[in-house]
Amino acid sequence: MNFLPLPSLPAPPKQQSTLNPHSRHFHTFRHPLFIKHPSAITHIHFCPSKPHRYAVTSSTRVLIYAPKTGKVVKTISRFKDTARGGEFRKDGKLVVAGGDDGTVQVFDVASRAVLRSMKEHNQPVHVTHFSPHLPQLLSASDDTTVKLYDLSTQACISTLSSHTDYVRSALFHPTDPNLLLSASYDTTFRVHDVRLPEPSANVMTMRHGDSPIEDILAFPSGGVAVSVGGPILRVWDMAMGKCIRALSNHQKTVTSVTFDGTKGRVLTGGLDMMVKVYDVEDWKVVHTMRYPAPVLSLAVSPDDTHIAAGMTDGTLSVRRREPKASEASEQEIKSSALAGGAYEYFADMEAVFGTGHIKAKGKGLPPVIGAADEIRVETRRRDKLKEYDRMLKAFKYSAALDAGLNKNVRPSTTFALIQELIHRDGLRIALSGRDETTLEPILVFLVRHVTDPRFGELASEVAGVIIDLYTPVLGQSPVIDEMLGKMQNRIERELGFERDLMKLRGALDMTLAQAAMSQIEDTA
Repeated sequence: MNFLPLPSLPAPPKQQSTLNPHSRHFHTFRHPLFIKHPSAITHIHFCPSKPHRYAVTSSTRVLIYAPKTGKVVKTISRFKDTARGGEFRKDGKLVVAGGDDGTVQVFDVASRAVLRSMKEHNQPVHVTHFSPHLPQLLSASDDTTVKLYDLSTQACISTLSSHTDYVRSALFHPTDPNLLLSASYDTTFRVHDVRLPEPSANVMTMRHGDSPIEDILAFPSGGVAVSVGGPILRVWDMAMGKCIRALSNHQKTVTSVTFDGTKGRVLTGGLDMMVKVYDVEDWKVVHTMRYPAPVLSLAVSPDDTHIAAGMTDGTLSVRRREPKASEASEQEIKSSALAGGAYEYFADMEAVFGTGHIKAKGKGLPPVIGAADEIRVETRRRDKLKEYDRMLKAFKYSAALDAGLNKNVRPSTTFALIQELIHRDGLRIALSGRDETTLEPILVFLVRHVTDPRFGELASEVAGVIIDLYTPVLGQSPVIDEMLGKMQNRIERELGFERDLMKLRGALDMTLAQAAMSQIEDTA
């Protein structure tokens, strides 16, 4: 008899990494630099143009740091009181900042000379921005106003005074030079049209809740914005003025919000000493960074290589990463194309049409037809959206619901559309303002599926909203009254059928129990 050796134990299964791609990206920021300042870091801003120096506002100074060395290269200290909100112009040649004495000053970065000085506010100025569109700048103050200036004449050309408390955040609309966004400790987030006189300039008001708003952020398209205040982050549909997300992932007040370099993630910093990273596709927290003190200010470099956070104890934390070789080569390709003036044109075409794919000659890329510095736009077929998807994308909820009721659309798809409208708080919008002609197809659809066990709950919710909206006009349309009567009859028949089933189930349970007892007696 042969002796069988003991079988070897199976190798333990490999543990799968719990890191998602977002976390892996942020774990590459491995070179933390901590710089101590005597006062809290109230604002950080990276220059949009290379080499992406960053301005740090603390105490009575605005300090400009070099990103590669982490050393101060310029110090602007022309303030009589605490400085606030130091920011670069997009070309990096000018810096603007406010002060607690109500003054707004513009400086030449090279010489640090004061080029403009505006004393229009009578309380501390916390926010200053250069316009991305025109030679203008704005300021927001604790005196509850937002002011717009002509940079060439330093004259105040507009004063917005609809807020009733400190204004701690304001910015230019990304695409419309006539619109300004502002948020205040009065808990409101407002959109202003500077072409209109006050108070008509306040064209939209959104309420954040019960908490003062600390910071706001607008997406590059201008269609979506973010506000933070208290422990809450809210995402706003700017076209409808509706909150489409309300997230509470911080334990204490959220003080700042910013994009990462790709504009695909949003970062928030709070007094709970945490920085949270959200994926803008589903607004889930994909990464968390802990800091040694409450975070007051937060910024990410445009090339996505530096994360800077300012804290209440005066600590400036700068995390750095080395970009991958592929990222570097891609940046070189873009830079060389931009030097010839071609890339900017095709990038704009790609943004407009959404089908451009910029490629140029380089390592790992297909050869270019023609000259070596030529840019080729390669068209890529895109999946055609359904009609209801296109309407949803454009926030046209009523048209989306009408498209979903088309006879070629499956009921499961229509109810999925209704569920999405409920998720967006858009169901009442889609059902409001209809006449009997446009309301009848919805009622016909509901009558057909209200007793379907898969869709009954959603159908009942839609019917409830319709009755709530149109109760004042019931009895005035025979068509609508007939459809509601049919729905009521179907529901009553279904309830009667369910009661009969319950009775039958009770009789079956009694019969089975008696049969079981008889079997036990026979066995005994």
